[in-house]
Amino acid sequence: MIRFSVLCRYVLCTALLLVSVMTGTQPGFAQTSGSNMDAVLVVDVSNSMTQSDKNKVSNEAMKMFVDMTSIQKNKIGVISYTDKIEREKALIEVNSEQDKNDIKSFIDSLQKGAYTDISVGVTEAVKILDAGHDPANAPIIVLLADGNNYLNEAAGGSQAQSDKRLQEAVKAAKSKGYPIYTIGLNADGQLNRAPLQQIAADTKGKFFETSTADKLPAILSEIFANHLKLKVVPIKSFTSNGQIQEVPITIPNANVLEANISIMSQKTVEVKLFDPAGKEVPIPSDPVRLSRSNAYTMLKMVQPQQGNWSLQVKGVPKEKIDINMIYNYDLQLEMEPVKAQTLNAGDVVPIKAALVSNGQKVSSPDLYKQMKGTLIISDKTDKKTSETPLTNTGSGFEGSFKIPADHQYELKIKAEDTSFYRETQPLVVDASSAAGAGTTTGQQPNTGANSDEKPFPWLMVAGGAVILLIVAAGALYALSIWRKANKGFAGQLAIEIVDEDTGDKSNPQYKKLNAFKGKVKLHQLLQLAPEFQETDKVIFLPGKNDTLIIENRSTCRIEKAGRVLDMSQGKELKKNDRIKISLTSVNKSVFVDYIV
Repeated sequence: MIRFSVLCRYVLCTALLLVSVMTGTQPGFAQTSGSNMDAVLVVDVSNSMTQSDKNKVSNEAMKMFVDMTSIQKNKIGVISYTDKIEREKALIEVNSEQDKNDIKSFIDSLQKGAYTDISVGVTEAVKILDAGHDPANAPIIVLLADGNNYLNEAAGGSQAQSDKRLQEAVKAAKSKGYPIYTIGLNADGQLNRAPLQQIAADTKGKFFETSTADKLPAILSEIFANHLKLKVVPIKSFTSNGQIQEVPITIPNANVLEANISIMSQKTVEVKLFDPAGKEVPIPSDPVRLSRSNAYTMLKMVQPQQGNWSLQVKGVPKEKIDINMIYNYDLQLEMEPVKAQTLNAGDVVPIKAALVSNGQKVSSPDLYKQMKGTLIISDKTDKKTSETPLTNTGSGFEGSFKIPADHQYELKIKAEDTSFYRETQPLVVDASSAAGAGTTTGQQPNTGANSDEKPFPWLMVAGGAVILLIVAAGALYALSIWRKANKGFAGQLAIEIVDEDTGDKSNPQYKKLNAFKGKVKLHQLLQLAPEFQETDKVIFLPGKNDTLIIENRSTCRIEKAGRVLDMSQGKELKKNDRIKISLTSVNKSVFVDYIV
């Protein structure tokens, strides 16, 4: 039976939507906090990149981005493209170091191709976010390319068609709130900046350019920090003398969840780390994770102790070493609600905000010590923006806003220090004459009792009761649909691909199902490879008691224990069941084992 409290919430949500239709108002929905992200990394792997990115540092940069990611519900996907999708890994949830290693191994396996069509990569990135984006996470697309198209005209490719597809993909990304950060690779001086700049500007991302490939890890660090409202903190740059060189590391407060120390060097470095008490911390260990690559060494300090740490670095003589840090905080900035009231020019609106973690105010004087608070005022009538400093009370920020004119304003508070910044959700203050007397910040004012007694509106009450019954029925239906769409999976699938012409068999790929909700298509598990497109209609659904339901709406033939099954209406798969899926577009078969 559906719990009454749950039903009430669904009735309320549906009623709010109904009210919005009837009155023209729009209910406010919470936006993502941005503490976690769903990131799609897109890289041009055409032959031209052999010169634009001679040492494949784009791969190193993407791996560094993966290493910086926290193991806390973040998702990462990867696309490599030419004039088609060469390889693809759909969004997977990063729950362990092994998940990160799987993604980095996939990046290392990317190969070059002949032609280039930038619209292909951007279009597919939007599709991947559409298919797997968690609304609680902040979406992001990172595109690494030289901006040049080299189309296969013999196969019908044209610049006009590519431009049209790109415009459509960028428009879709903008409408869905998918910012695209573009990195122009210019090692050979052939960078085409215009399309990359336009893509970033249109989607509220940011454009970067580098003619030196070894700067890519630093750029990826800045993108990572910018998207999560963090700041890259420069620690030290020096030329190694071949001896141990000491680098001070400061953990400013107890609210730091992680500190990512990135050491950029083209040669391997030796590192040691000492806590504030002078005790050496083993590397790697539970509190300190170690990642190495051809272009960087990264230390991830997990919930580090506040205080002054010491990092010892020993590099190759005369090798340049750059060290940066990014702190990761589980903090949000919330503005206190403003009491609903009639507002006019000259009125003063009190402003208060504080940092919160897990819904609770953070009481940490050390955290507020170096922070600066600013009230950002956007005049929606005159299209002007101004800023006013706020007072740091040691436990929050306070100030006031005196309404200068009968206009509509949007107020937002920003708090920042040297390592991160946060912004509140905007508050709309409407003092415009167009709003009419009685307009308030939160609700319609009570106009008081009417001196002329009116009859009780029985017809309106009866109509409201009928509407409520309809809303309740709709809520019950919506709840059943929501539960079905968000039901979780158990176990994993082991997938092997057999070439029926040669008999060659791939190594088993193990796909964890707990990253998906409601349903998952076999095509997603096959990394959306174009040759397996027909498996887009082979669908897995969560069943009862840790089982799977498989539906086949494709032309593929599915066998179990040598018998062809009719799965158009769905068949149950139990623990250790094995099925064979024979494709029709290519002479290959996919073997799937269900493991719980």
